[in-house]
This record gives sequence, C-alpha cells and structure tokens, in this order.
Amino acid sequence: MINKAELVIFDCDGVLVDSERIAVRVNVAVLARLGWPLTADEVIERFIGRSHAAIAESIGAQLGPAAAAAWTERFEAEHRLAVDAGLTAVDGVVEALDRITTPTCVASSGTHEKLRHTLGHAGLYERFAGRIFSATEVARGKPAPDLFLHAANSLGVPPAACVVVEDSRYGTQAARAAGMPCLAYAGGLTAADRLAGPGTTVFHDMRDLPGLLERAGAADPAVP
Repeated sequence: MINKAELVIFDCDGVLVDSERIAVRVNVAVLARLGWPLTADEVIERFIGRSHAAIAESIGAQLGPAAAAAWTERFEAEHRLAVDAGLTAVDGVVEALDRITTPTCVASSGTHEKLRHTLGHAGLYERFAGRIFSATEVARGKPAPDLFLHAANSLGVPPAACVVVEDSRYGTQAARAAGMPCLAYAGGLTAADRLAGPGTTVFHDMRDLPGLLERAGAADPAVP
C-alpha cells in the first residue's frame, strides 16, 4: 500500500465506457451462430477482462481455428455497429475524472483501434491521448501483470505508487500480481464477491472514486 498515488491506471471497458454489456450481448449472439452457445453469465466469467488474443485462443480451442477467425471478423464488425448505436461513458465517471488531480492513464485488454473507437465515441479519448496502453503491447494479457507494469514503467512511476481501477476478475488479479492497490468497480457486470481480494477495495458508484483515491494508501480490502 502507498501513502499517496502517483498514477491512476484505468481499465477501459466497464470502467470508463459502458461497453461490457455490448460485448457480452454481441459475443452471445456470434458464438451461438458459430456453434458454441453460452449464456451471458458464462461469457462474463470466461471472457470479460481478457484480451482479444486470449478470447480467440479459447474459441479456437473449442471450435477450431477457422471459427476463431470468423469470430474475430464478426465480433469486431457487430461490436462497432453496437457501439455506434448506443455507447455511453460509465455513469458518474466524467464527474469523477473532473475531480481527480493525480496523473492518469488507460491500460486495457482492447486493441488501440478499439480504444480509439470506444473512448472517442464516449468523448473521453482526448483526456487520455498519449497515455493509452493496450494488451497488444505486452507478451501476456490480464490476469498477468505485464500490461499494468508496462504502463507504470512507460510513465516512470514505481508499481507500488500506482492505483488500478478495474471492473473484472481478471483485471483485479492482474493488479494484485503487479503489486498495485486496486479499486474494483462493482457497478457493472461482475459481482462484488468476484472482485474482492487482498489489496482491493470494492466500490459501487464512480462518484466515490476521487475520495477512495485519497484513501488508497489505507484501503480496507474488505467489501464495503
């Protein structure tokens, strides 16, 4: 734990933009057509927080490489259309960002192309331009710590001086593996008990984030 954060590392999907529901809905539909019917809860458990490459690998193992390639093409096209039709910023996050004075960045499992699209559509891209990191830049995606460590190293901040804001089980695991305190947002799709763990504070309203950052050094790992 730290006395005061020097860098706040935000996940993107489900933390900054309310895109996880879109991704789950599109994945359920695309995978069913490919022959792997999964419920929304199963998609959340298997894939939320994982990189595109990791998801494609899992689909390839289940359905074969041709299906994995088809998923990539269909998911990207349908996800883009769904984002254009109705993506918004996460409720309360704009107000929170306006109050946060600590330096910030984004470290997401999404590709840079996807990040430009989703953050841009929600009006948030310029807030983080030049400080956006993708899992495509590291060898291992979440739950490995590589992406968060890469972001911290790129910005010259020791891992222990960073605080991660996440909303997925794999993301909170990555933060713990990186040795970074984690503020886990449970206002999305992943239940609070799936996010809780050592060095992690679970919260439910993005408007509470600035105050939690002020107390990050003494965060209680229990779920409020």
